[in-house]
Amino acid sequence: MVLLVHSSVLPQCRKIRILMAEKKILFFLKEENPWALSKDIMKINPAGELPIFIFDGNIVAGNYAITEFLEETYTQNRLINGNNKQRAETRRLCDWFDNKFHHEVFQYIVGEKIYKRFSLRQPPESKRIKTGTNNLRFHLEYIDWIIERNNYLVGDSFSLADISAAAQLSVIDYLGDVPWDDYKNAKLWYSKVKSRPSFKEILNDRIKGIYPSKHYTDLDF
Repeated sequence: MVLLVHSSVLPQCRKIRILMAEKKILFFLKEENPWALSKDIMKINPAGELPIFIFDGNIVAGNYAITEFLEETYTQNRLINGNNKQRAETRRLCDWFDNKFHHEVFQYIVGEKIYKRFSLRQPPESKRIKTGTNNLRFHLEYIDWIIERNNYLVGDSFSLADISAAAQLSVIDYLGDVPWDDYKNAKLWYSKVKSRPSFKEILNDRIKGIYPSKHYTDLDF
């Protein structure tokens, strides 16, 4: 049995779910609250981070470790592909969205609207949300610039870079905070990504007490 311990709120978990779906791996999900991890999960991964991949009694913890494990073990439909330069660019962009985007955008918007609400029982701080929204525009401009030249983020092939970016954006899009109409190329790219069968279950995710934006599940916006 393959089990993924995850949170539907975390883009790193969504990333692994999409990757596994692309590789057609059958798996079960166990939901955990990232702001209140159980003692059992802390024993499994003392870093206190999700996702955690469990199979046949073996454990792989952490976004990057799981990604590399899946690419090396399930070699069908590789998502880090192409020549050495393209593989390096895929990894660079994964790091960009998993870290730079996450710290500059996700933590400000989702941190205020979701984490603070459920973990601290406090209202969001509008100044921090505005900072995240301003930072988001910079990243959308970057995606727009790339897609003006390519079909996907790394050339003409769908890759893990697209998954990493879309996983981050999907949570913010759930909240309705992505100004897609100002970034036509980025909007077209995201529409292609979320139309893939591997994205279907992500669009079915619901955050308790928060309704998704009207266009969240609309493949054509």
